[in-house]
Amino acid sequence: MGGTSLRSIFLVLAVVGGSFGVTIMSIDFGSEWMKIAVVAPGVPMEIALNKESKRKTPIAVSFRDGERTFGEDALTSGIRYPPGSFIYLLDLLGKKIDNPIVELYKKRFPYFNIEADPDRRTVVFRYDEKTAYSVEELVAQLLSYARETAEEHTDQKIKDCVLTVPPFFNQAERRSILTAAELAGLKVLSLMSSNAAVALNYGMFRRKEINNTAQNILFYDMGASSTTATIVSYQTIKTKEKGYSETNPQVSVLGLGYDRTLGGLEMQLRLRDYLARRFNEIKRTPNNVYDSPRAMAKLFKEAGRLKKVLSANTEHLSQIEGLLDEEDFKLHVKREEFEDLCVDVFDRVKGPVDSALISSGMDISAIDQFIIVGGATRIPKIQMMLQDVWGHELGKNINADEAAAMGAVYRAADLGQGFKVKKFHVKEAALLPIEVDFDRQIENEDGSIAIKTVKRSLFALGNGYPQKKVMTFNKHTTDFSFYVNYGDLDHLPKNEKMAANANNITHVIVSGVTSAFQKHLQEGSEPKGIKAHFNMDDSGVLSLGAMEAVFEKSILVEENKPKEEESTLSKLGSTISKLFSGSEDEKENKKNKTEESDEKPQGDANEKEEKEATQEERKVEEKVKEESEKELKPKLVMVKEDLNFTVKYLDVLNLSPENLKLSKKKLTDINAAERARIEKAAARNTLESYILDAQEKLWQEEFEKASTEEQRAVVRELCTQLDDWIYDEGFDEEALVYKDKLSSLKLLFEPIKERVQEHHDRPEAIQKWLEEKEELQENAPLYETPKLLISEIAEKMANLDREIKYLVNKGKIVKAKKDREAAEAKAKAEKEAKEAEKEKTKKKNSSYEGGEKRFAPDEENQDTNPEMEVQDSEEDVMSEEHKVGEGTETGSKEQLPEMFQEESQENNSEEDRRKGSSPVYSSDENKDGDNSTPRSEL
Repeated sequence: MGGTSLRSIFLVLAVVGGSFGVTIMSIDFGSEWMKIAVVAPGVPMEIALNKESKRKTPIAVSFRDGERTFGEDALTSGIRYPPGSFIYLLDLLGKKIDNPIVELYKKRFPYFNIEADPDRRTVVFRYDEKTAYSVEELVAQLLSYARETAEEHTDQKIKDCVLTVPPFFNQAERRSILTAAELAGLKVLSLMSSNAAVALNYGMFRRKEINNTAQNILFYDMGASSTTATIVSYQTIKTKEKGYSETNPQVSVLGLGYDRTLGGLEMQLRLRDYLARRFNEIKRTPNNVYDSPRAMAKLFKEAGRLKKVLSANTEHLSQIEGLLDEEDFKLHVKREEFEDLCVDVFDRVKGPVDSALISSGMDISAIDQFIIVGGATRIPKIQMMLQDVWGHELGKNINADEAAAMGAVYRAADLGQGFKVKKFHVKEAALLPIEVDFDRQIENEDGSIAIKTVKRSLFALGNGYPQKKVMTFNKHTTDFSFYVNYGDLDHLPKNEKMAANANNITHVIVSGVTSAFQKHLQEGSEPKGIKAHFNMDDSGVLSLGAMEAVFEKSILVEENKPKEEESTLSKLGSTISKLFSGSEDEKENKKNKTEESDEKPQGDANEKEEKEATQEERKVEEKVKEESEKELKPKLVMVKEDLNFTVKYLDVLNLSPENLKLSKKKLTDINAAERARIEKAAARNTLESYILDAQEKLWQEEFEKASTEEQRAVVRELCTQLDDWIYDEGFDEEALVYKDKLSSLKLLFEPIKERVQEHHDRPEAIQKWLEEKEELQENAPLYETPKLLISEIAEKMANLDREIKYLVNKGKIVKAKKDREAAEAKAKAEKEAKEAEKEKTKKKNSSYEGGEKRFAPDEENQDTNPEMEVQDSEEDVMSEEHKVGEGTETGSKEQLPEMFQEESQENNSEEDRRKGSSPVYSSDENKDGDNSTPRSEL
């Protein structure tokens, strides 16, 4: 980008005292997309990514089943329920219900239920019987979402921002988006026209190329719903900053042309309607696709995708599954067909360029570069037409999507606190001229009084801003009123005059004039008019700052008399005389010294009194002399008296304080409900995940070894209960309930997890400890106390030995238990088989006399021996366990030196085992497992 890096043009200075307010953002708020740029300490400028890690977010907010979504999620929800997904809101800001732009919006999206605000006559979306949203409220929610995105990206709180707006926005539209920002809790440092932001972004990377020779560049920006052509000039200027003269670059807007309804949206709608017609022609269903909002929403989305694809390909297959009545739709579309659909749209492409050249008073030959910006300029047909106008290759050396956001964030850093940037002046121009109209009484020749309307220009077409102006009303001596209106708009087409609502802006009523004049005229003052102080700020918003009556009054002030001037000869004679005789002061000093030497010394008190008296006499003489040299003279002074005034908006009323408060409360309640919903869903998901995790891990071998069957059974039972509860009566509980349930489950399962973790991490910890100790010992001199003591090694080995024995015996006990259960099951099966055999024998012996039962001795032994065999096997297992444990312990002692030996001891409890003994069990309770955790002493 011109060889200039971000860090070379940007110096970041952190504000002392915390990070809040340091990070600043810009929001390029368009019709279809918004791009968010941030600047933070250590991060000069960058685009903030949304939760999908994308660099731009659709302008869409949706409500469905008590859930609010933004961006891509809102568009997806809008396909299922189009009336609940609100899009293209920028076009409706600051417009009354009868505005042609609003009528066009209703025609494009007929499924929205749009009403008029009862007080302001602005657009209101009716969601249901109880809920309605104004455009400012919906935009405020999108701005809040933009701030959340920026805060998540930077991990800092953000409040200050710069917002971009279309350069043709009038006063009502600019005030409307500022109201939305106020509802969102944002502090807007400035509104910035999107074309000026693009121009600033282009120039700030090319500072070295800008000099005192003007460079004229035309930026052609075609977005989703509007098109602008802007001619700007880059040139260095000299300014004084804090008393020092500086030379910095400046970009000035020289001319502007625009078309409010020319953009990619119009082309997308043409494609949507074309696809709808072709689907109806197929007649796969008797229903009309135009009557289905859901089907039209699907077609609108597909048309947007198709428009982008046809910009890079000459043809494409459009297909939608289940468009209407479960019928799929496929259609092969060529680029030529798309261009034929938009012939009249393409005819309007050159219009903004011509208007920009006319307003700047320039010819196309005076343009140095022609640069295209905006997503719709990627369409080949548009590029071809613009190249025909320019006659040369079009400039594409700027990021068409992000230039405005990056230029605006540079402006934000310049205006905000905590950052210092290289100065780059931006001079925007007023597109709509503003004038002041007021009535004046005039006397006709016949002596009658007539009313004459006087018009005075306040801001002419093309006036730069920010700028302050003062207008003087000379003929008014009583209370009066005046109107602030748009001026001559002949440079705009008729439809644009209607869309801009270019009528009266405000009605100003001034009071206190009569009393002020009566008061000052009685005092002999002469009126000098009534002054109105107007200000068009950085945002392009006009305001009336003050009204004051000015009077000229004559007052007497003291002035020194002019001294008589001595002649040149007189001055010369006086000077010569002083040279020979000395000055009077010198003579007086000599006289005083002589008198002091002749007289006898007096007391200190007398000398002090004489000096004070002499000083007092001199002061009196000087005062008399000064008064004799002064005289009273009349002087004219200006006296200003503030007047009261009331401003009443005539274009679009601002929100009243009461309605503003209600809107803030509505958004606060929505945000609170949204946070509660998110917290509830997060708590429920956390509980569900923990349940699944616990159920899965309890079947893992390491968890089985670290727990008893009873412990696992209790955890599994609670998991099953909680899982059933969630999908039954517990699905819509508060977040606190889910957290309590999770705590009860953790109370049982976390000890098992901790034991597993201890067993898993212990060998590595011991190894790490040993490595560190060995390294210290290697680096230590032999004459110092050893860093690695044998006693420490013995202690660690003993601890490790105990843990290994515990785990081995634990595993054998579990195995013995399983073997015993298997043997019991086998014996039971054999017993059942033999009982069945005996039944058969009984039937055979039933023919014996007297019904006597006879059993063979072998049968009785077979009936009882299995249990004895099982018992014997169990005892054998336990005996073998003791032998294994003892053998392991003995083997360990034989392999270690004497200092590693520890006294063998049999403990029957977990508490004794933790004290240092090997895990040998003799009771039946310990045969079934241990409920405790082996201790690791590292």
